[in-house]
Amino acid sequence: MSMQRTNLPRSAAGVPWEGLALSVDGPVRPPLRFEVADGRRMVLLQGGQVVLLARQRVTHFGVHYARTGRYASPLPPLRAGLARAYREACPDDDGAWFARWARHFTEALRGSPNGPLHEGGWQLRPGMSSYAVDAFWDSLRHDPERGHIAWFSGSPPEDSRDVLPLRPLSDPDAARVKAYRRQYREGVLPPVLLWGNSALDACVVLDGHDRLLAALAEGGRPPVLRLNREYQGETPGAYAQPLIREYEERIAHLQRQRSAGDPLASSRIANESRRLADELRKLFSVAHLTRSWPLPGGAATWDALAAEHAPGWHPDTEN
Repeated sequence: MSMQRTNLPRSAAGVPWEGLALSVDGPVRPPLRFEVADGRRMVLLQGGQVVLLARQRVTHFGVHYARTGRYASPLPPLRAGLARAYREACPDDDGAWFARWARHFTEALRGSPNGPLHEGGWQLRPGMSSYAVDAFWDSLRHDPERGHIAWFSGSPPEDSRDVLPLRPLSDPDAARVKAYRRQYREGVLPPVLLWGNSALDACVVLDGHDRLLAALAEGGRPPVLRLNREYQGETPGAYAQPLIREYEERIAHLQRQRSAGDPLASSRIANESRRLADELRKLFSVAHLTRSWPLPGGAATWDALAAEHAPGWHPDTEN
């Protein structure tokens, strides 16, 4: 697999680093992938292993899932020495620190035999999306192997979440978690690597289950890098045009006020420019839909996989 990396925002010098854009030339079908069948059935496969079974509700207000415990991180273990070296290299610059980890993670994913990258455009950005809810981190304290993710502030409210681990979380007092808790207190804990999935309307944890737990156990939130498919084509630009036209109209009005001697007009123009920049940044960072592939054998195959890997699981999807 070859990969081209471009800093975000593109073609902008002297602005803070916002992430990486990735152009990947293959494979066509990655080792870690969603396959789908009729009846809103989904399965997350990693090579030949079934990692997650899911079925969306007919109302599209949520999805039921069952984990199998067979997930393996596509990244090699992170060494404590590397974590300290990256922080020491940029102790007061979180943007540069995230950039180092972003390049580390993308290089590891490029060479991984069981990761999610496939041909096309991707983005890796720090932080959660603008739609994420901070309180949803607390839902990870109740993380059953078989559960339900509520959508659109649905019910029950405790099922609302932005992040879904792909394996059971460890005990907070496990030796490895304790080591990461110490790194969190020291400010050197590496980011958790998430993969945004439109099929689940949540991010899954690609790497860093124990790092995530360590931050929560210390009463904090983990730093995250979030991987998503990148929108290709004209869609973001088309949505940007009305925003730009409205901005130009407001600026023209404010310029007339400035010419008339309004002492606050210049600061209002600057505020409008910053607001447009923020709106465009959000627009061009919106994730594309997750790609999936047809499950050979369709619904019958999915039902057989569910009976084998999640016996007794009968999600109520008809409501």
